[in-house]
Amino acid sequence: MSTPRILYQIASQRPPLAPPQGKPLIVHIVLNVENWRFDHSMPRKILPAPHGIERIPDVPNFTWAEYEMRCGFPRILGLLEERGLPASTSINASAIDSYPACAEAMRDAGWEFIGHGIHQRAVQAEDNEGELIAQALKRIENFTGIRPRGWLGPGLQETFDTPDLLKAAGIDYVCDWVLDDLPCWMTTRHGPLIAMPYSLEINDSVVYAVEKHSSPEMYQRLRDTLETFDRELLKQPRVLTLALHPHLIGVPHRIGYLARMLDHLQQRQDIIFMTGSQIADWFIEADRAANPKE
Repeated sequence: MSTPRILYQIASQRPPLAPPQGKPLIVHIVLNVENWRFDHSMPRKILPAPHGIERIPDVPNFTWAEYEMRCGFPRILGLLEERGLPASTSINASAIDSYPACAEAMRDAGWEFIGHGIHQRAVQAEDNEGELIAQALKRIENFTGIRPRGWLGPGLQETFDTPDLLKAAGIDYVCDWVLDDLPCWMTTRHGPLIAMPYSLEINDSVVYAVEKHSSPEMYQRLRDTLETFDRELLKQPRVLTLALHPHLIGVPHRIGYLARMLDHLQQRQDIIFMTGSQIADWFIEADRAANPKE
């Protein structure tokens, strides 16, 4: 059964969209900045509990994640600044207070801030999802001066009501629905919402924390993905998302492969790097031109 919110279409049958600035390969760099609470169980673990006995505080797994905000983040920030590349950050709103230097650096660099809950905790565990969304968006708006237009649920998790609540809160696009290489229209009780392409394939959380591949895997997946896209780009643009977490791609034995990925992409002539809102604005106009109303 297909999702009731997004019309099913075979990718090859979608009307062609005019690429932005004539560049059909659209790259969206998304850095996930999370706040794991010391007095709660960890959202993800690298080290299992000895003898299977779970305890709080979980010092090794907490500090594994904390490493991202101390060492991993500045490495990634430096790579993007050196290359002049735009980026989006899906950020737990509480990270603004817990890691102020990080939040300030991304704001000052002109990154787009995407709502990502308050803490790294699935929305199904919250008592009032609508209030959670409102508080997260308001905290980001107070800090950046800009109301977020995008949302990525912690763990990409949603309830049956999440798209309706997001649209009611003024969100234009959501990154949880990883079902297409182009944006799609999603129906909600409050009007259409854009399902923005995201990735579970070129995603360091899946590659390194779940599947536990070796360090070169992300770079190799990018090259293999581009081989496929090269044929498809002749007919239709593609959105390539790099889904990153500082405690995973930002460690010393992996950061060099991220540098190679960025350099490999920048060598192309058919590429454009865009933030989530820029992609959303392009899609709205391109889709209107490709699907004019009678």
